[in-house]
Amino acid sequence: FRVAPRAWVCDKPENIVMEFASSNRPGRHHPPSRLPAGNALPARAPKLRLRTGCLLLTGALLTLPLGSAQSPDPDSRKLADEVGRLGYLLFAARTAQGDYDLFLSRPDGTARRNLTGTPEWSEFGGRFSPDGRRMLYRRQTKGPDVAPGEGINHDVWGAQGSLVLAEADGSNPQVWGTESEWPWASWSPDGTRLACLYRRQGRIRIIDILTRQTLKELPRQGIFQQMYWSPDGKRLCGTANFSGQDWNIVSIELETGKATQVSRGLNCTADWFQGDPLRLIYSHRLPGLATSYGWTMLMEGTADGSERNLLYGERGRHVYFGCTSPDSRYLIFSVPQTDGGTDALMAIIRRADAPIIVPDDYKELQALCPGARSGPVFRLPFAGFEPHWGDPEIRP
Repeated sequence: FRVAPRAWVCDKPENIVMEFASSNRPGRHHPPSRLPAGNALPARAPKLRLRTGCLLLTGALLTLPLGSAQSPDPDSRKLADEVGRLGYLLFAARTAQGDYDLFLSRPDGTARRNLTGTPEWSEFGGRFSPDGRRMLYRRQTKGPDVAPGEGINHDVWGAQGSLVLAEADGSNPQVWGTESEWPWASWSPDGTRLACLYRRQGRIRIIDILTRQTLKELPRQGIFQQMYWSPDGKRLCGTANFSGQDWNIVSIELETGKATQVSRGLNCTADWFQGDPLRLIYSHRLPGLATSYGWTMLMEGTADGSERNLLYGERGRHVYFGCTSPDSRYLIFSVPQTDGGTDALMAIIRRADAPIIVPDDYKELQALCPGARSGPVFRLPFAGFEPHWGDPEIRP
């Protein structure tokens, strides 16, 4: 690896050697899943073997030490001050009643407020529309049999509950259809269409929001979750079983249907850089790094699969749900203590500071990325699930 102006890249990607062999031992793979009968994910995780050569990290989920918005670290406080008025964060979090509500806050953690406040429902997966006027999310009945903190599945949440479209401040919610309709709905850049992933039917459908009619249909190319539309409208990305390998990040060209493998190995929770339609952010776990299971790290990669860079890694936590600021200068993510968690403490870093590795004695990862920084990292004082950073039209 060498230092690049924005992140780490491999000097000779064609010399990268990452071998995967099928594992004969069933076990929990990345991410852990509990899918409904008949919709099971691959039962086996690939086992990683490394040969002598240049290792390319293909994804990374990050983990952060607990902290607060009142951190005494001056560098972290400076970062908080930088992002404080750069739009809003939209995220789901558990309430005292045991359900999940949608919350809004400034990126520095101030002005936090509950947008839904419905003890009988759980709301999650909120996304602002690209024009900042609306949001979409999923809504699921809490029900008497759902224990506090349960009911939302880390892997299949985009097909759970009903789709809801609302104003950017959560007002005027309109429920679209019934349970599990419009799965993994994602905004088009102009906000007039939705891309939906129909896993069992093997199809992706482009839906006109005004008429709710299908405008285009194409094969899902192995994508089974977490599908999002690129800022320029030309591609979709998602987590896929592709080319004989499980848990990869794939981009699909909408015009041709051509699929490109962005990553290799245990990767998930992909999203696009909001300010760069050719770059993605995603999570990756490398078994055997520091522990036999490994710690997930945060990564970036290009839509053509030619480049993958480490953004953040931390020993002792898993990190998911990476999202960029609207200008792609900052990154936010959640840091569950266990793999497969939902809402967890969130943190923000500058992309220009990447790669960041913490703590200072995380030598296994530092050996792959010598010279990586150890911060700054701004830690928000509350938990969030699938945070989305936007610049919506919100009244104070």
